[in-house]
Amino acid sequence: MTKNSALTTACCLAALLAQTGCHAKFSPVSGEAPRAQVIQTSNAGIVSVAHPEQYPTVAVGRIDEPERLDVTGAVYPDVSREIPVISMANGRIVDIRARLDDNVKKGQLLFSVLSPDISAAFDTYVKAAADEQLANKQYIRSEDLYQHGAISKSMLEQAEDTEQDAKADLSAAEQQLKIFGVNKDHPSPIVNVYAPTSGVIVAQNITQAAAAGMNLSGSATAFTIADLSHVWILCDVYENDLPKVHLGQTAEIHLTAYPDKVLAGRVSDIGPVLDPTIRTAKVRIEVANPGILRLGMFVTATLTSRTTTPHATVPAGAILHLHDRDWVFEPAGQGEFKRIAVAPGIMLPGGRQEILSGVQPGEQVVKDVLNLQATAEAQ
Repeated sequence: MTKNSALTTACCLAALLAQTGCHAKFSPVSGEAPRAQVIQTSNAGIVSVAHPEQYPTVAVGRIDEPERLDVTGAVYPDVSREIPVISMANGRIVDIRARLDDNVKKGQLLFSVLSPDISAAFDTYVKAAADEQLANKQYIRSEDLYQHGAISKSMLEQAEDTEQDAKADLSAAEQQLKIFGVNKDHPSPIVNVYAPTSGVIVAQNITQAAAAGMNLSGSATAFTIADLSHVWILCDVYENDLPKVHLGQTAEIHLTAYPDKVLAGRVSDIGPVLDPTIRTAKVRIEVANPGILRLGMFVTATLTSRTTTPHATVPAGAILHLHDRDWVFEPAGQGEFKRIAVAPGIMLPGGRQEILSGVQPGEQVVKDVLNLQATAEAQ
């Protein structure tokens, strides 16, 4: 059969049903078997032939397949892998070294802040250091006097307590400078803020010369860095499909942007609240990102259930695509074949195809509808 005749299958079959019966010629000289006749019938779903034995049939097979549910979703960051970048010192931003969507490394300089808080904190530190030195000298002196009986033990204890308080104040002042990111030995009014982790900057709330810090800025978070090595796929699952979804269920992720890529995921959460408008629940799938997943991408997730459902299978050649639908032909007796609409599923090994509805395992169908088409087209 030529390519053009295959493309006009629908037209040929329709024409044959409308035509009067055509008869093949028998050549006694050549000894060829008579060609089958396609006989006109009043039912468009019936094909009648003179020699049905020329169209072998095959039993519909059976395969137990897990329930599969296709849902759509989008890529989101894993919130447990999002880290805010905050300037603990209030002030004005004087330098920005990173921008939205940049990939940054842990310890990389992100921005600098000119802060009056540093002057106050360093002043507190200097005074605490001086007070601690004085308290330490007084304690040493009091200890010496006590050993020589010049002062009472209570006076020695009071000097020791004063020295301990001074040490605590000094430690607190040093810690304050560390929080601001200032080196006590090399103080500066400029505070540098570094990336606390590696990742991608997914949010930016600062601009050049803007206010920064916990008290002055509108948002304390200057940047948000997300580790996108693992991401979430958030899908909407209709209420009547929720029984097919369970925690830990495996999922195949098909990307619109990369149709040849299939990623593996796992259901980690099923939303407890339904959307009251469209009656769907959010289902979260965790996926390892090989580097091609981008936030906001649309994907299709195929969820595989624990339970299996029996489905029919037929040879791929037994399916006819006609009028945007798929059909098989069942023997109806007395040289007739009945056209049955089917819903095909996935392709299976061995040249077979899954049938979701239309026929049942054990029924007979024409093994190769192309032979039926070729006979019809030859009449």
